[in-house]
Amino acid sequence: MSHSFAQVIMHMVFSTKERRELISPEIQPKLWAYIAGIARNHGIVVRAVGGIGNHVHVLCELPGEMGVAKAIGVLKSNSSRWMNEQQREFAWQEGYGAFSVSASNVGAVSRYIQDQATHHKKISFEEEYLALLRKHGVEVDPKYVLG
Repeated sequence: MSHSFAQVIMHMVFSTKERRELISPEIQPKLWAYIAGIARNHGIVVRAVGGIGNHVHVLCELPGEMGVAKAIGVLKSNSSRWMNEQQREFAWQEGYGAFSVSASNVGAVSRYIQDQATHHKKISFEEEYLALLRKHGVEVDPKYVLG
């Protein structure tokens, strides 16, 4: 083949350090927009960004030459720097979750991300994260996964 084509759609999830409530409702729309801007500047197509006070979800399409760890590193480092300019002592948790999404599920995952505030009235981030891991077949010991 003379041309290369790739569609890498990822649902990324990462939390604040120690899952503390560091993202106030007032700053959330600005942070989500900033994350989308960082992504755009690095060739990442964002489909949805959302979350609550202690974590963020990003649904995006990665460029074929960019790996998941690189993309998350770019988003976390730049958004952390920006958040520290807005308020004191902001940091993301070290790890992350990244799950592939088929093109046919982009709409459902996007709605799920946009509905985070309502969703988390029923379930904690910890429960949500463990459920995502199970849904995607990632076997973990819950006592170690959330650090």
